[in-house]
Amino acid sequence: MGTRLRFIGNKQRKRKIYMRMCSIASGSSGNCIYIGTDATHLLVDIGISCKRTLEGLGQIGLTGKDIDGILITHEHSDHISGLGVICRKFGIPIYATERTIAAIKKVSNLGVIEDSLFRAVRADEKFILKDITVNPMKISHDAAQPVAYRFQYGNKRMAVATDLGMYDDYTVESLKGMDVLLLEANHDINMLQVGPYPYALKQRILGKKGHLSNELSGRLLSRLLHDNLKTVFLGHLSKENNLAELAYETVRLEISMADNPYKPDDFPIFVANRSEMSQLVEI
Repeated sequence: MGTRLRFIGNKQRKRKIYMRMCSIASGSSGNCIYIGTDATHLLVDIGISCKRTLEGLGQIGLTGKDIDGILITHEHSDHISGLGVICRKFGIPIYATERTIAAIKKVSNLGVIEDSLFRAVRADEKFILKDITVNPMKISHDAAQPVAYRFQYGNKRMAVATDLGMYDDYTVESLKGMDVLLLEANHDINMLQVGPYPYALKQRILGKKGHLSNELSGRLLSRLLHDNLKTVFLGHLSKENNLAELAYETVRLEISMADNPYKPDDFPIFVANRSEMSQLVEI
């Protein structure tokens, strides 16, 4: 599961790169995902400090000045804690649904964020950021108006889908045909049930507006596999209720048991780490 970072300085780039994704941080304690092309650089969520975010961007040859937009999935702290500082420092536009924007404005510890930086988006209504088409999709989570995000450049497609309490046919149809997918594998059900969390919190996580377990993540992924899938990241792992090795093996087991022609080894599967950069995937 371990991978090395791939650096993309101009001198090292020997071929045309269409799209890139890497996880700067992914986990219950903070999330920040980079999506980009040669011309456009985006972040999905910033639930880590501005300093950590900039350090991560630096490892792939970028700075805060390069970021064209931050797309927020929802207002929980592990997705927005660094938003205020980085947006004030660099004036980066913030994209989120209307009710998510309203909820963000009520979070006092973010400090003041200028209204002019906010851009309202709607689920299943595409919009274009330079050369990337962004398409938000509805998700089931206990937040104001949460979404996941799909990205397209030419015929290349990527998606970041975490904080899913459940999935249905809409979810499957929305995520079909991705070249690269970051998908939630939040918890091991047994670890959660026997762990120290209060009963009400356990029920919230297990509920339809909570988080996907490793098993459900594997079952959803099994419905999304196709011949041209390049890479899968498993993300948003719980620090208390999961292990990287357990998420990885459970998802692979679900694929092997699924009623489809694919095997786990047919696709690169990586576990995104909460404290380390993932590899940079280029397609």
